[in-house]
Amino acid sequence: MKAVILDGYTLNPGDLSWEQLREMCTLTVYDRTAYSVDGLEEIIRRSADAELLFTNKTPLPAAALAALPKLKYIGVLATGYNIVDIAAAAKQGIVVTNIPAYGTNAVAQMAIALLLELCHHVGAHHEAVSRGEWGKSPDWCFWNYPLVELAGKTMGIIGFGRIGQASARIAQALGMNVLAVDQHRLPELESDTVRYVELDELLAYSDVINLHCPLFESTQGIINAATIAKMKPGVMIINTSRGPLVVEKDLAEALNSGKVAGAAVDVVSAEPIQADNPLLSAKNCIITPHISWAPKESRQRLMDLAVENVKQYLAGTPVNVVNNQAE
Repeated sequence: MKAVILDGYTLNPGDLSWEQLREMCTLTVYDRTAYSVDGLEEIIRRSADAELLFTNKTPLPAAALAALPKLKYIGVLATGYNIVDIAAAAKQGIVVTNIPAYGTNAVAQMAIALLLELCHHVGAHHEAVSRGEWGKSPDWCFWNYPLVELAGKTMGIIGFGRIGQASARIAQALGMNVLAVDQHRLPELESDTVRYVELDELLAYSDVINLHCPLFESTQGIINAATIAKMKPGVMIINTSRGPLVVEKDLAEALNSGKVAGAAVDVVSAEPIQADNPLLSAKNCIITPHISWAPKESRQRLMDLAVENVKQYLAGTPVNVVNNQAE
């Protein structure tokens, strides 16, 4: 059985092994595959004989799938699967699977790391010391930015699934209270320091707003001029989920005006980031290159789950299927 990985470098830049997949199929791995809206030639050419096809971020629209009659299985090497035309795959009888819950701790850890950087500006202060500013200071210590203590403050978490809950546990350990917004409430998670609220209450009372929700039509642009206006002055915003959750122009304006004291994002609306992204020139904004999922431990877990997905599919008992073959 022939298998093709279209963009293997993202998951495995060389520190993991494809060997378990090679044991189950004839595997070809491409580090990257070119894609444009008007040009699917490379995707189609490389995938022409594949029965199993893997992608991380290379899109597989209906036009590409229609040109691949041998294709029976698509393994998305990520949790989000909007890069695949799910309806078209179902019509062709192609099973599509994803990788859920592999990066829970890694993403929560990154969200808190970004928050701590906003509070203490560790990197900037290190650079100041390296430039000799501390050595030249007339005082025994100095700081270039306001420093913020989190204990006693409130974190609002939009999206209280596995990652949101993991972030909440860390926030509680720091002495914070948590307000959570989620369509599916689990009352057993509530306590003296965690409770579910409606969005407007979260916006009004949170000192920090942490985005952990999926990108749906209902959540696209959930951080915008109107919702920012409902927030406390000096709020901080963290996004490690999906870039389009934020209207970036509105957030940049709020940062520049001081309404939002700081923002830290690991994701943006168009990736890699474009030179005209307004957050690049906004005040007090930290941008990292979509790395919250990427510790080696997390990527190994993703690899192991991808292998298990294939094993179950070949055994006739597919798991983590995201499309309905009966459609």
